[in-house]
Amino acid sequence: MLSWIVTDFIAKICYFFITFSYTINYTITRGHAMKVKLFLLPVLIFLLVTTLFSSAGAQEQPPIIIETTMGKMTVQLFDDKAPISCDNIRQYVREGFYDGLLFHRVIPDFMIQGGGFGPGLSKKDTKAPIINEADNGLKNRRGTLALARTQDINSATSQFFINLKDNTFLDHRSMRMSEYGYAVFGEVVEGMAVVDAIAEVPRGRRGMHDDVPLDDVVIIRMYEEEM
Repeated sequence: MLSWIVTDFIAKICYFFITFSYTINYTITRGHAMKVKLFLLPVLIFLLVTTLFSSAGAQEQPPIIIETTMGKMTVQLFDDKAPISCDNIRQYVREGFYDGLLFHRVIPDFMIQGGGFGPGLSKKDTKAPIINEADNGLKNRRGTLALARTQDINSATSQFFINLKDNTFLDHRSMRMSEYGYAVFGEVVEGMAVVDAIAEVPRGRRGMHDDVPLDDVVIIRMYEEEM
């Protein structure tokens, strides 16, 4: 509230100076008096005010909490560098889409994947696919989250994976389909021990799926942390 009042006050000053550009006298350190018309001052104040309004309106997005049957992890999304991917994930989270789904694919020394299948590997319907943001400069480092997809570059929906190591071969290298890469959109900032524990669970084949945990690793709940 205080910052809003200060910003509003400066805005009123700006309006005054824009309406009434004025002249002041000031003296340089050597003693020479100079008279300067401050026609640019209103412009500078206007830029300052718009910056303050912009800063006041921009709110940091909250981290995502992933509660699983093996523990909890906190994920910070890169909303500034992967806006489409992050907005997509946040929409699913806010709708409770992930609650009760599984980490259905676990490959040690590579990644764990979830967000698309429920118990019994029942596939959940998703929204339309989104544009691949793999060219955002973010890398598939250990602990980062990226969107899973098919061979179609722009086929990602709800599924994501967490890198267990630096998987540089998944990074964007060119516009070619085989080198486009997987879009990183977030990073585990707390709870990597949980991720590593999931990576060690016994796994096998279920139906057409390999590397499935023998005992379900369930996403109990995914939600935005209160700020």
